Amino acid sequence: MTKPTLMVLAAGMGSRYGGMKQIDPVGPGGETIMDYSIFDALRAGFGKVVFVIRKDMETAFRETMGDKFARHVEVECVFQEMDKMLGGHTQPPERTKPWGTTHAVLMSSETIREPFAVINADDYYGPEGFRMLAEHLNAGTGDYAMVGYVLRKTLSEFGTVARGVCEVSAEGYLKRIVERKKIAPDGNGAKDTEADGKVVALTGDEPVSMNFWGFTTGIFPQLKEYFAKFLEEHDADLKAECYLPEAVSVLVGRGDAHVKVLRSTDAWFGVTYREDRPRVVESIGKLVEAGLYPRRLWGE
Repeated sequence: MTKPTLMVLAAGMGSRYGGMKQIDPVGPGGETIMDYSIFDALRAGFGKVVFVIRKDMETAFRETMGDKFARHVEVECVFQEMDKMLGGHTQPPERTKPWGTTHAVLMSSETIREPFAVINADDYYGPEGFRMLAEHLNAGTGDYAMVGYVLRKTLSEFGTVARGVCEVSAEGYLKRIVERKKIAPDGNGAKDTEADGKVVALTGDEPVSMNFWGFTTGIFPQLKEYFAKFLEEHDADLKAECYLPEAVSVLVGRGDAHVKVLRSTDAWFGVTYREDRPRVVESIGKLVEAGLYPRRLWGE
């Protein structure tokens, strides 16, 4: 049986965080968040890792990561280049912002030939999600999958966050995702401030997408078509991004995809803002002390 591949989206530069948070150490042995994700993925049975990075961060990425992962698993790097996968469209010369996570996933369309998972480099997901997703990908189903987390557990006390809020059927399948971009804690719940200033109340119990997906290679032509239509409407917009949750939500709405929602009870945490980092370091430390991870993750 071919083992599934893990795709790590690491091209974002962390503008709100104020640095290259993908390679910021948070573990007792100098590990990054993605170290823990890759460790969990290997324990779950993934057999290859593909990093999607920006060309201008290649040197820093390779100097920090070096051959560390390659000693344990097959590794490839692909670059999210803004002038690639645009079809007949021309990138505005003033644009500096990447085209978003849908575009990032498409960068691996010529590299990945097996079922695969997609994660963000700067999110900690926990081992349970990787186990569930590996089992799903190995089952041979044509259905896609998403690991969902409880909204309340994914917020930051230091500013707003963007989350894909999910509506799930009684059978456990994704019905749609609403991308809410300015969510903040509000008592025991949460609230989102929309572009027009309207405030939407949320319970905090909603399942949300944290960009933890399971796909077959059938997703690539579907995303390519969706991204082409996105460019028809937004190619002149210097800040427009094509988000993967929105793309999947459209595919589901059209009946072109079925996405099983896998509910994880593991804690999620990430470093949206630099002020989040101490909490992440503390959380990792507690998991190490509890025996979930070794003190030096790779035994080095």
